[in-house]
Amino acid sequence: MNEVRDNRAEQEFTLEVDGERAVAAYQLYGDEIVFTHTVVPPAIEGRGVGSRLIRVALDSARDRGLKVVPQCPFVADFIRKHPGYRDLVA
Repeated sequence: MNEVRDNRAEQEFTLEVDGERAVAAYQLYGDEIVFTHTVVPPAIEGRGVGSRLIRVALDSARDRGLKVVPQCPFVADFIRKHPGYRDLVA
């Protein structure tokens, strides 16, 4: 699988798989990162693409000392299922 990229200019994490692009969009406000929505194209759903994308995004937030606001239901659900990330929630 390809590498997750943080496109800071567009404020989105992206992951390309089989020519399809999954996106986790965010907005930065001071020391908070607000995840607004996640899109995984139907052609690559069910393969862990969204989870991989969000895991890297949350690890990046931790590395940057950012608090997370999980506006996106997918991100909120991921954090609920992975308690190791709950400390990031603003």
